[in-house]
Amino acid sequence: MKRNLLAVAIPALLVAAGANASIEVWNKDGNKVDFYGRVKAANHITDRGQAGEGDDTSARLGMSGQTQITNGITGYGRWEYEAKAGKNSNNEVRYAFAGLNFGDLGSFDYGRNDGVLKAITAYTDVLPEFGGEAANNSWNVLSARTKAVATYRNNNFFGLSDDLSFAIQYADNGDNSDTFDGKTSKAIYEKDDAGNPEFDKFSGNSREAYGVNVQWNIFDTGLTVGAGYAQTAGKSKYEEGENKKAKTWTTGIKYDNNNLYLGATYFQTKFNTWNEKGVDGDRYDNPKIKGVELVAQYGIDLEVGRLTPSLAYVQHKLSNIEDEYYDDKHKEGRNLAKYISLGATYDLNKNFSAIVEYKFNLLDKRDTGAESNTAHESKGRHAYKPGTKDVLGVGLIYQF
Repeated sequence: MKRNLLAVAIPALLVAAGANASIEVWNKDGNKVDFYGRVKAANHITDRGQAGEGDDTSARLGMSGQTQITNGITGYGRWEYEAKAGKNSNNEVRYAFAGLNFGDLGSFDYGRNDGVLKAITAYTDVLPEFGGEAANNSWNVLSARTKAVATYRNNNFFGLSDDLSFAIQYADNGDNSDTFDGKTSKAIYEKDDAGNPEFDKFSGNSREAYGVNVQWNIFDTGLTVGAGYAQTAGKSKYEEGENKKAKTWTTGIKYDNNNLYLGATYFQTKFNTWNEKGVDGDRYDNPKIKGVELVAQYGIDLEVGRLTPSLAYVQHKLSNIEDEYYDDKHKEGRNLAKYISLGATYDLNKNFSAIVEYKFNLLDKRDTGAESNTAHESKGRHAYKPGTKDVLGVGLIYQF
């Protein structure tokens, strides 16, 4: 009978979403279930042929729940699904994990969850529409949402300090990091017009990985500092010879007080791939990818709602690259991402926001990031010039 009532109550409450941040649909006898969601209607206005141009509308729906097992043990779970409604209508299960919370002894969960380094890169992943390059990429280990991860977290250092927290994570061959040499994935070949096989791409396969982070909220100052480290665990299925590992470390600092938010993160990923051929056939000598992200925001309370202007700088680049890497397409272009962001978020209330953000793209037409940022190659000398164009993002967001 309770199941039938819950099945009726959930859809009705979803339709009648009110002003709360989430909808509590069940809270009885130590069991609690909340639903939350978001609809974002957005568009990226830029040069045709640039990746990400056009509609960016999406919808999310999530559920979180907990159950009291004993006085000191709580079971919990979370599920979240996103559906893209634009020209690239891809769907994704963003989160799906369950675990146990042991109070001061910490918590343990398993499933699809954030990589352990995302807790640090999140310091600068706060832009109105863009950002997030340090987390959502294929070169940093355990930085993005990742399947098959077991995570232990302790948010108060065993009850000794509410300001100190840490997490330890192990990924069982999840979506961790496509290492720079391409050795984590199996090559797929397609036939050209003459019927001869030619390289197309690498299929998605990745390695086991592990990582750790630590964060310190510096008393009541509004300052938080954090650091993390993660690496892949040895050979992949398609490797031969010596172990090839990808190692990522990151550090960050943020200040959140008196309507002012400041954030800075730095990361470095090193690939132990001495004189190995990469996915494009060139050779690399222990290449590195380094990145820095800076953001400043200030909240202004208005008669109706709150306006938060935002300014950011993002740059990720290659280093330790042999001269063989540079060809007519890449030249001296080490940058993977480089831009200045100027935007604002206008929160009319807790549930409805308007966003605008202008990305001043600082990539050169010869940067390797311009190549990956180009959806349709043009002909002639500057095949990747569309990847250097500025982008204006505008949108409306409803959330509950």
